[in-house]
Amino acid sequence: MITLALAGKPNCGKSTFFKAATLADVEIANYPFTTIDANHGVAYVRVPCPCGSLHLKCNNCKDGSRFIGVGLVDVAGLVPDAHKGKGLGNQFLDHLRSADAIIQIVDASGSTDAEGNPVDTGSHDPMEDVRFLKYEMAMWVAGIIEKHLPRLIRSSQGKETALIDHLAEVLAGLSISAEDIRSALDSTNVDLFRADTDAICKLSDALIEVNKPMVTVANKADMATDEQLQKLPAEMIRATAAGELALRNAVSAGIIRYLPGDSDFNEDSEACLTPQQQRGLSMIRSVMKRFNGTGIQQSINQAVFSLLDLIVVYPVEDETHFSDGKGRILPDAYLMKKGSNPRDLAYQVHTEIGKGFLYAVDARTKMRVKDTLELKNGDIIRIVSTAK
Repeated sequence: MITLALAGKPNCGKSTFFKAATLADVEIANYPFTTIDANHGVAYVRVPCPCGSLHLKCNNCKDGSRFIGVGLVDVAGLVPDAHKGKGLGNQFLDHLRSADAIIQIVDASGSTDAEGNPVDTGSHDPMEDVRFLKYEMAMWVAGIIEKHLPRLIRSSQGKETALIDHLAEVLAGLSISAEDIRSALDSTNVDLFRADTDAICKLSDALIEVNKPMVTVANKADMATDEQLQKLPAEMIRATAAGELALRNAVSAGIIRYLPGDSDFNEDSEACLTPQQQRGLSMIRSVMKRFNGTGIQQSINQAVFSLLDLIVVYPVEDETHFSDGKGRILPDAYLMKKGSNPRDLAYQVHTEIGKGFLYAVDARTKMRVKDTLELKNGDIIRIVSTAK
């Protein structure tokens, strides 16, 4: 399963985001280090389900939207100099190592300082938090490289390929590959054999860019002024995790009808709302109009589809009815790297099916396709294999 990590300083709204996205029972409080151990849960990307265009009814979507699970990890808050052990130190950075991408949460309202302590609204620059997280992660990687590089240089006997491979072995626990290292070296022109501390830091920064892509979320945007938000980069997603959580709770209580990612919600005509509930929903609705939603689902979708460049493919056993062997229509949806082919899909469904792969059929056209065909987002594919 794809894993996304929520990262940022304490008290920026990460745990609220996590609970809103997963409806997990986590502690939420207005003080640093509420989250001591990483919380693990399942969030979902949202895509249109193909059943609508096929004029079929499947039991795996909600009002025409398909929700596909991804892992979500709420990492405890990072503070400046965490790579030196400040705050709760490297254990938090360690929780980020297996993440495929990072969703960085910042306090757009500027009402918390660099360590997450409450301050006057607007007195802290959110962009400082954006910079410090990338810096801490790069310094963390740099420390590992600097520790091992002299030994690796000796063992590589002057061969760059061997040195890169050895370094990849050291960084394997961070999911950093030899290919990542080559890409970072190409972009920085660093010579590993002559790299000083500055060069290692430069390389580490490039490795984080390559291996840990990041989407930044301006949380608490509902508490920020227009002037504050205008100072933030346009690509930074404006969000209100607290608003999303309130909507999720209202859905659970049967008060409203709402799907994550909707730009509005509908109140249940039979629900008896208190004046306080009416005011609360009215405030959330005004925020959603301002930002075209709460920003939570948009953040998850952007991380999966834009940062990780994934597509959704639907494997079926019966291309005539778009179903599996039990007649269930579009029973599965797989997230796959763009550029994947039918054989890759076969292996993702099951290793034995991949090993026994014979050919594939495009369920829409009923035509056999090449095993080297590049799959497209929304493809429905029948895999024919010797494995059952």
